[in-house]
Amino acid sequence: MKRAFVFPGQGSQVVGMGKELAEAYPVARQVFEEVDDALGQKLSKLMFEGPEGDLTLTENAQPALMAVSMAVVRILQSEGNFNLADRGICVAGHSLGEYSALAAVGALELSDAARLLKLRGQSMQQAVPVGQGAMAALLGLDFEEAQAVAREAAQGEVCSAANDNAPGQVVISGHRGAIERALDIAKEKGAKRALLLPVSAPFHCSLMAPAADVMAEALAGVTLRAPSLPVISNVAVDFVSDPEAIRNFLVQQVTGVVRWRESVLFMKEQGVEQLVELGAGKVLSGLVRRIDKELESANAGTPAEIEELLKAL
Repeated sequence: MKRAFVFPGQGSQVVGMGKELAEAYPVARQVFEEVDDALGQKLSKLMFEGPEGDLTLTENAQPALMAVSMAVVRILQSEGNFNLADRGICVAGHSLGEYSALAAVGALELSDAARLLKLRGQSMQQAVPVGQGAMAALLGLDFEEAQAVAREAAQGEVCSAANDNAPGQVVISGHRGAIERALDIAKEKGAKRALLLPVSAPFHCSLMAPAADVMAEALAGVTLRAPSLPVISNVAVDFVSDPEAIRNFLVQQVTGVVRWRESVLFMKEQGVEQLVELGAGKVLSGLVRRIDKELESANAGTPAEIEELLKAL
């Protein structure tokens, strides 16, 4: 069976994540300690114990989710002699999950991924003053319909599609006033639901340009290697293996659309039959079922799920 390994993005974080892994596997504890050391903070304590408000902060949630994904990868390697490059044909990640994917296939050092994601979260938060931006989920509209809503709502402000997650599930991002206008327009256009999201900044739109500049400078100082498996870029929806192309796409990703629906369909076109989600939660597995019911999905984020995956594979 041809499979792809996929890595979750923001929204999958939950207090307690990674705690069972750390208790059950020394290699997981090593990952969390390495991330703590790289950041100079006890991120693992925040992951295991909360408070939820601090874990949800973008600058903490992003490296925390990557840490859990990488703990799972290292457990699979140590417990099951499980090499991703031998078991899959590609990797992909949802937004910040692309950093997890790159670390999982050796393109990025774990410590560098942690520091980059911390900076990414901080710079995205600082790009727009609190309260000036917003994001909203439009449910029941396809991507083109959501784009049309965003264009109509903009009225001179920024309002654009940010996440093409699945058929009928599109997230828009921009100035708060424009996003609020879009909620009413979307309902008029037949959206089943249109709701503001509890996020602290308008991610993946042109308002994030200052954060893209910060990440361009940071990524220029980091060593990127050719990955052991091709990585599907959120921006390009294509296999990427060249380190310079990876670097450029990571910069573009800050302001660009997360093209997850297209990425999953691209994987299927390449012959992928199963997507295995490595890390916290089951968000991507749920999206896969909505995108294409023929694709199989599996999860590994807890000791029980890891044992089940190792038996199945």
